[in-house]
Amino acid sequence: MNIIEQLQALGLVAQLSANEELVNHLGSSMRTVYCGFDPTADSLHIGNLVPLLALRRFQLAGHRPLLLVGGATGMIGDPGGRDSERELQSAEVVERQLTRIRSQASQFLDFECGETSAVVVNNADWTRDLSVIDYLRDIGKHFSVNAMIQKESVRRRIEDVSQGISYTEFSYMILQSYDFVVLNRDYGCTIQMGGSDQWGNMTAGIDLVRRMESKQAYAITYPLVTKSDGTKFGKSSGGAIWLNPEMTSPFSFYQFWINTADSDVMSYLKIFTFLADNEIGVLAASHESDPGRRAAQVALAQAMTRHVHGESGLEAAERITGALFSNSLGELSEDDLGQLAQDGMPSSAVTDGASLIDVLVSSGLALTPKGEVTVGQARKLIQGNSVSVNGEKQVDVDLTLTTDGALFGRFFVIQKGKKNHHLLVLGL
Repeated sequence: MNIIEQLQALGLVAQLSANEELVNHLGSSMRTVYCGFDPTADSLHIGNLVPLLALRRFQLAGHRPLLLVGGATGMIGDPGGRDSERELQSAEVVERQLTRIRSQASQFLDFECGETSAVVVNNADWTRDLSVIDYLRDIGKHFSVNAMIQKESVRRRIEDVSQGISYTEFSYMILQSYDFVVLNRDYGCTIQMGGSDQWGNMTAGIDLVRRMESKQAYAITYPLVTKSDGTKFGKSSGGAIWLNPEMTSPFSFYQFWINTADSDVMSYLKIFTFLADNEIGVLAASHESDPGRRAAQVALAQAMTRHVHGESGLEAAERITGALFSNSLGELSEDDLGQLAQDGMPSSAVTDGASLIDVLVSSGLALTPKGEVTVGQARKLIQGNSVSVNGEKQVDVDLTLTTDGALFGRFFVIQKGKKNHHLLVLGL
C-alpha cells in the first residue's frame, strides 16, 4: 500500500485534496509534509499524538516531516472548534511553551536520518518583522472576505450573535495560509496535514500557494478522534492527559490507556501504535473471544507508556498497578508513591496522629448507601474488616496514623474494599 492507503486503512484520513494526483505526487519523489501545533500549554497532550504519529508514518515512508510550532499564531488562536475567543498569551509564555514542545517532538520524529530528517520551525520567525502594510498589500489582497465568511469555523462564530468573532481570530486563516507559502518557498513543502476542523484554513493555504508561488500544494486531514460514547478523546476525570510526566504521571498515563472502552481499543491500537497487522489481528481475536482478559487494553497501555515514558516509566506504572490490585503496597518505592500523590489517585494532607475514623470521613470513603458520609459508617467499615492501611487490614476503631507507621515516613494508602483507594501525605 502507498502511504495514503496505509493512512486510510488505519482510519486516519478524513479529507484529501486531489486524491489521485496527491498519491502520484507522493509516489514520485521524497516530499515534505507539515503539520502545525499551537503552543497553548506547557506540554503536548495525547490528542497531539494523532498528527505526531501520522508525521512519523510519513517519515517511515520516505518523506520529510516538518513540525510547525505556532509562536505567532499561538498568540491569536484558531476560531475552529471553539465557541469563544481564546485568551491571548504573552510572547514570553508562548516562547516557553514552544521550547518544551520542540523537546517533546523528538520522542516521535527522527531528527538525524539524512534527507528525511524532521525539522521544527516557528512561524514567529517570518511574521515578527512583517509590517501591517506588507501584510495587507502582499498577502491580504489574495483573500475574498465573501469566501472567508463561508468557511464553517468562521460562519458558525458569525451566526452566534452572543459571541461573534473578532478581527484577530478572523485573520487566523490568512496567517496560517501564509505559513504554507513560506514553507513551500523555503522548504519545498507541498503537503499540509491537520484535523478535519482545519479543512477551510488548509484549502485557503493551497489557494494562496497557487496565487503567490504558482505551485500546486495539497492537504490531508485526519478525523478528530472521539470516544465511542461521543465524549472528547484525551480527557479523564482529572482533565487532559499530558505527555509531560510532571503534569501526568506515567502511572496515570498508563491507566488512561488500560481503561479504554472495549468498543474503542482496536481503533486506538491502529491509530496510536506501530504494531504489525498480524499482532493487531491476534489481539483482535483475543479481545473478541475473551474481552474480560483485556489483552488489547494491556497491549495498548504498554505500547503507549513505553513510547512516551520509556521502559522505566512503563515498569513503574505496571508495578504501581500491580501493587494496588494485589494490595501489596510494600513493594512500592518512594518515587512510586510520589506518582500516586501527583495525580494517580485521590489524595489529601494529614497531620501526624490523625484518627483513622476522621480520615475515612474527610476522604469521603465513609459513604453510606444513601450517599451520606458519616462517622458511624466509618466505624462500621473498620469493624467489618473492610479497611486497609498500607496494605494491612485494620479493625481497631481507635487507630491513629503516625509517622512511625507511614511508608517512607510520610505516606498512608487507605483502601476500602478492593477498588477504593485514598492517598494521605503527612505534611502535604
